[in-house]
Amino acid sequence: MKALTLSAFGSSDVLEYKEISAPELKKGEILVEMKAIGLNFADLMRRNGTYPMNGNAPYINGFEGAGIVKDNHHHPEFKVGDRVAFADVPSANAELVAVPMEHLIPLPDEISFETAASIMLQGLTAHYLTADSHQIKPGETVLIHAAAGGVGQLLIQVCKMLGATVIGLTSSGEKKEVALSLGADAVFLYDEDWKTKVSEICPDGVDVVYESIGTTMEGSIAVTKVRGKIVLFGLAGGKLELGNPLWIIAHSKTITGGDLWNYLTSRAERIKRSAHFFEWIISGKIKVSPPTIFRLSEGKQAHDLMEGRKSTGKILMVP
Repeated sequence: MKALTLSAFGSSDVLEYKEISAPELKKGEILVEMKAIGLNFADLMRRNGTYPMNGNAPYINGFEGAGIVKDNHHHPEFKVGDRVAFADVPSANAELVAVPMEHLIPLPDEISFETAASIMLQGLTAHYLTADSHQIKPGETVLIHAAAGGVGQLLIQVCKMLGATVIGLTSSGEKKEVALSLGADAVFLYDEDWKTKVSEICPDGVDVVYESIGTTMEGSIAVTKVRGKIVLFGLAGGKLELGNPLWIIAHSKTITGGDLWNYLTSRAERIKRSAHFFEWIISGKIKVSPPTIFRLSEGKQAHDLMEGRKSTGKILMVP
């Protein structure tokens, strides 16, 4: 089979699209023929060595995708040809992936492979962020970093659906328009005085900040109300800058971490959370923006587009 691999860590130049052996199924695994593969910022961090990768070179990156069952490995719950997706299985950047049965999520007919691969990780992330890390309540005000990104676009819509006022932050005018089109009440650019502008809208501070950059944390803390919450679920800026910790203590502000893997702890959780999101999409409550699609053989270009922070929404790779 063909796969997008790397044998060293570094820039997108280390990526190699080449023929490798197909996976050998272990007990409890099902072989999936991939139809769409999600690219995420964590894939870039694994490629450059920031995040560890298991096994030995050549490594296969990727954790998210959708496809059809190629070999059910005698498991009665699935049959060959069934449409499925997964959010948390390594080595997804390949034509064939061995997926533990516990991680497989059946796809409704109304959900395309491309939509499934666009929302598995990011949709389930938006779900736990708004239901668990901080349970959004009607009337709250929410600040969302990287509001035009994959998670950001979904967070805007989920928070609005749950009755919150949404303020977004983006890096360009084009991305600002994307966030506004999805229902954000106000959107500011990072290169303007966004802390002052947020405070003008919400003088007492916002109820919760969804922080995914890290280098903006000091500003996030500043615009959060007394006894408010900052949910840190990403580090796209490469480091965390807290500022003066006494400010956190003096104003009883909470900083909590968020990681999807701590919520996808069973097949029941995967099915329940994905079913919620599928229903929101099918009913029209949530709109999934059309993804940018590359061939898997064009993995370098896909990585470069994401790394350049020029994209909005999801980037997919198709075998």
